[in-house]
Amino acid sequence: MEKLLSHLAYLEIESPDVEASASFYADNFGMRIVDRVDGAVYLRCWGDYYRYSLVVSHGPQPRLSRMTWRAASPEALAEAARRVEAAGVTGEWADAGHAHGRAYDFVGPYGHPMRLLWEIERFGAEPEQTSIFPDRPERRSSHAGAPRFLDHVTLASPDVDGFAAWYRDVLGFRLMARTQLDDTDVSVFSVLTTNEKSHDLGVVLDHSTMPGRVNHIAFWVDTHEELLISADVLMENGTPMEYGPGVHGIGEQHFLYFREPSGLRVELNSGGYRNYVPDWAPNTWTPGKGGMNFYRNGATVMSIYESFPPADGLTATEDGVHPDMVEALTNS
Repeated sequence: MEKLLSHLAYLEIESPDVEASASFYADNFGMRIVDRVDGAVYLRCWGDYYRYSLVVSHGPQPRLSRMTWRAASPEALAEAARRVEAAGVTGEWADAGHAHGRAYDFVGPYGHPMRLLWEIERFGAEPEQTSIFPDRPERRSSHAGAPRFLDHVTLASPDVDGFAAWYRDVLGFRLMARTQLDDTDVSVFSVLTTNEKSHDLGVVLDHSTMPGRVNHIAFWVDTHEELLISADVLMENGTPMEYGPGVHGIGEQHFLYFREPSGLRVELNSGGYRNYVPDWAPNTWTPGKGGMNFYRNGATVMSIYESFPPADGLTATEDGVHPDMVEALTNS
């Protein structure tokens, strides 16, 4: 298949309190506010090449309102739209938006809004923000532990294997790994990528009947030391760690998880491998192998499997964890 998508360009999320969330990302996490348009706040990571990395707008509950991916070329964008419609999903072409050109919008088969585009504004730093490294879009943030890049998004679906197969077969994502429960064929997690990263799209098992939910959004720093500094800065400013720091077996990234003011989960990563193998055969992990926590030296926090918007009537365990998985996770 012709390469259709290049990478994750930006994410749009909703928050009941836009200013509280935007202030958190800027003041506590080290992103920078670049625009305010029609009540939405546009923020960027210092190393991202496009004008913004994250859009925060108002909504009654924390949720992902759209994930946007850049195509590999104008021709690839047209082909991706054609393949989506050939797969039975009807989308629509949208006129140019804020700092980007014409785009193709659709809702995936599991309820997740997605935008594909080619034309997008490159970020140009103001003179006082110009980096001494010509390849950097702006100088490194002076905020300790600020993320360099937007990294990935992890969604929730009642059918992990079906979700992964659709994005692989229709849009050309590479399936990199999955997790099944020990001694069963129940898939509870899978990771896919459009490029050489271990993943820029993840999916976790969802036991709710609510479509289109998200488990977390994720950012990246250069080094493990920066990740630890970021955890330190966040905690000093009143944001506890939900889980981590630790190391994922899948992807081999260092990680930490925390919540922004809306309750939405945010992950920060560093490290991880790069995989250029075009015919990569994905490995199947189990909880006992340490896919989530390779050190296997503590219980996985059950709240980490909650997805957003919250599902009414479900406990944290019921929300995202197969009943047979609870004991395995607790002991892994």
